[in-house]
Amino acid sequence: MKFSANLSMLYPEHGFLDRFGAAAADGFRGVEFVSPYDYPLEIIADRLEQHELELVLFNSPAGDWAAGERGIACHPGREEEFAEGIETAVRYAQALGCARVHVMAGIVPDGVDHDDAEWALVGNLRHAAAALERHGIMALLEPINQVDMPGFAVSTTDHAERVMAKVGHANLRLQCDFYHMEIVQGRLLQNFERLLPDIGHVQIADVPGRHEPGTGRIDYAAVFAGIERLGYDGWIGAEYRPTAGTSEGLGWMRR
Repeated sequence: MKFSANLSMLYPEHGFLDRFGAAAADGFRGVEFVSPYDYPLEIIADRLEQHELELVLFNSPAGDWAAGERGIACHPGREEEFAEGIETAVRYAQALGCARVHVMAGIVPDGVDHDDAEWALVGNLRHAAAALERHGIMALLEPINQVDMPGFAVSTTDHAERVMAKVGHANLRLQCDFYHMEIVQGRLLQNFERLLPDIGHVQIADVPGRHEPGTGRIDYAAVFAGIERLGYDGWIGAEYRPTAGTSEGLGWMRR
């Protein structure tokens, strides 16, 4: 099984650029993170090469993060800004050898009708899927639970399936996060098996607390056995908040 370290959450005891080396020292061969855009391409590329790491995933530009925006794909009237963000994501992905980009659906803006937000979301995802496909990059849509992110436009896998069907593009795949799925709907392996043909990336954390596997109620021994049995051979992103030091909490991965 291939585990990637989410450097936006793991190794908080290190500065971001030092997290690459820490992940490699712990045996990770892949990394992912929310955003590369605050750093010059050359610096991130150097860290990846220096530590022999593959960049597995990052997000397309998410709007004004400091102001609380978590993607603008569902924001009517910002289609041009969204398209420019996809161009930026392509430039970074090509330079860093990254084959997947998560396109955050976003939080539905106050005063915007949900049907209008979904209309914007479908159009923007269709654009992103096509634009990324031209460069051999997979577009991903992730349902995010409404407890962690109130108002997020897509919070269940059922809704994600409906949106993906409306988009109608083979290059749009599902980002399956067991943490969000457990909070919203449960039935983890049943849902995973049904959704597997559409899954392009997997992420993990335990519930409650979003800590490492083994700290909560999810039976990750069964989950990992099921993932292996069902033949998923893609990356699994460790996207959780370490309860103590990151390295000290990696017993789940060694097992």
